[in-house]
Amino acid sequence: MAAGFKVAEPLEYHRSFLKENCRPDGRELSEFRTTTLNIGSISTADGSALVKVGNTTVICGIKAELTNPTVEAPGKGYIVPNVDLPPLCSSQFRPGPPGEQAQAASQFIADVIQSSEVIQTEELCIERGKLCWVLYCDLMCLDYDGNVLDACIVALLAALKNTQLPEVTISTETSSPEVNLEKRRGLHIHKHPVGASFCVFDDSILIVDPTAEEESLSTAHLTVVTDEEDRLCIVHKPGGTSLSGEKLQECINRATARQREIQKLIDKVIHSVKTVQ
Repeated sequence: MAAGFKVAEPLEYHRSFLKENCRPDGRELSEFRTTTLNIGSISTADGSALVKVGNTTVICGIKAELTNPTVEAPGKGYIVPNVDLPPLCSSQFRPGPPGEQAQAASQFIADVIQSSEVIQTEELCIERGKLCWVLYCDLMCLDYDGNVLDACIVALLAALKNTQLPEVTISTETSSPEVNLEKRRGLHIHKHPVGASFCVFDDSILIVDPTAEEESLSTAHLTVVTDEEDRLCIVHKPGGTSLSGEKLQECINRATARQREIQKLIDKVIHSVKTVQ
């Protein structure tokens, strides 16, 4: 009976739970799904991480390449993120070039990198105007069940913390770069941005960490990104119904608490990996 009601009237089915301040999967309205993290998953990458938020699974691989700095920023390297939402992760995505949601997610991640200053790109420069590192950050969703942006940010941050760059020197004789793969150093992570995503039901009920079904039934989406100093990096709200200042503050407070939870998780996983090594 319940299964039939869910298929025939999905919105009413969800409302029946929301009236009781809970959700169909048993969570409270302000409760995140279980988040798990694994780092160093891709041996061929310079840094990698696999994140699961409930069923939503995202893997991030970082590949570093030597290149020429841009003319506008001769003393900086750069970071190129790309989010892939293949048909593999959900039937709602089609084969072919990146869809609108994947392009929007890639731009969102690029905005997070820039506004949070997670890495000082000056530190990726080897010789001003001549040589720098470019970090290609490929994020692929393996299983899509809502809230892919939060999972992408966690995967990116963990992969950056896992990245090891080889030592590069410029030969005085040939003026060409010499790469020493035996000597590697980690990146200096300046800030630790973490996202918290919300959905609004019936223009008034706020839920955190929505599933794919909850996203499809909601009237608005909101993602708040904060760092460890409680600094607001990004508030991303692509259309939908408006939010009151009170509700927005509620989201920001939950996002700052989430930032601490995730940073603690990343530090714990990195420490456990170092202990094993």
